[in-house]
Amino acid sequence: MTTPSRPIYLKLRDQIATGIIDGTYPEGGLLPSVRAFAAAQGANPLTVAKAYQQFQLDGLVDVLRGVGMVVASGAAERLRELERAAFLKQEWPQIRARIELLGLDPATLLDESPVPALD
Repeated sequence: MTTPSRPIYLKLRDQIATGIIDGTYPEGGLLPSVRAFAAAQGANPLTVAKAYQQFQLDGLVDVLRGVGMVVASGAAERLRELERAAFLKQEWPQIRARIELLGLDPATLLDESPVPALD
């Protein structure tokens, strides 16, 4: 999801989004406070607030005054759909081109066995 050239607030946003999708931050559950998340990530609280604000604007979290931000109902599925679309548009074409360039068999890549060692 992240790339080195992305702004820090987008990298933090990706971490939070992953946490919502994988259930670390379940629907109806509280997100860590801005200060707590900033301290854990070694980030500026204003940067974390910017990442959180985007979730609020997108309707993925609800703000409960005096309590904090709660993951909205349906947020995980909406984020999953957004992440799928972004992957297919931005990442998949490069991955597919690399697979073709290297002459890899896609069926082998999807096999659950380990990737064969190159001699």
